Amino acid sequence: MTSAPDCAKRPTVDKETRKSAIQLASASSIGIAMAIAIFGSLFLGIWLDRILGTKPYLTLLFLAMGIAAGFRNVYLLTKRYLKNEKSAAACGKSEPNGKRPPSKKA
Repeated sequence: MTSAPDCAKRPTVDKETRKSAIQLASASSIGIAMAIAIFGSLFLGIWLDRILGTKPYLTLLFLAMGIAAGFRNVYLLTKRYLKNEKSAAACGKSEPNGKRPPSKKA
């Protein structure tokens, strides 16, 4: 007796659920990108301070660079997300050329 493959049993996902999942993934990637930039730079600064004996200076320098890189990542990811949203909204308009006809006043 053979059964249907697992892929045939998967439920279909509607467009709204899929859109929500993509938005959630985008939001979490923004937070992860910022945290990795800040903490990665901080730990690199601490490690270099231990090796070179320049106690707080490289830690502070790399922490500042990590914060700047984190905010840059947030800016770029948000810009890309908004660009994708704008193009998706433009594709969904039913009016030709994306313009609405003027409303008639009574």
